[in-house]
Order: sequence, then C-alpha cells, then structure tokens
Amino acid sequence: MDRPKQFAENQYVGDKRSQVVYDVDALTGADEALLTELLAAETFICFGPDTLAEARNRGYRPHAGSRAAATA
Repeated sequence: MDRPKQFAENQYVGDKRSQVVYDVDALTGADEALLTELLAAETFICFGPDTLAEARNRGYRPHAGSRAAATA
C-alpha cells in the first residue's frame, strides 16, 4: 500500500480510539480498509520519531496482523 499523502514521511500511524499502531508499509488487503476508515474518522496520530518504540512508549500496541506484533 502507498502511504497516504498526510503521512508521506511516516511509517507508523496510530488509532487514538483503540491505541493500536499500524505499520503502513506492511498493510495488505483488509488492513488497508482499516487505515482508510481511520483516516476518514480523523482519529489518527503519527509519532516523532517515527519508530515503533516511540509508539509503544506512548502506550500504543502493534496491530495484530503486523510483522511487529509477530516479533513482539
């Protein structure tokens, strides 16, 4: 999936409602629909620095279907 234009420089995008972080570069199929819905709802957050460690530091957990969740 191509990164949304709002996040052209960000790999990790978080959902404020569920405290889940998505790796935009690793999304496929149904996961892309989740990201589309997230952007439409405008309940997203990006992290600085753009790392999974920073997302976890802020209380976000990796999406269950992501590579990061598999290695956690």
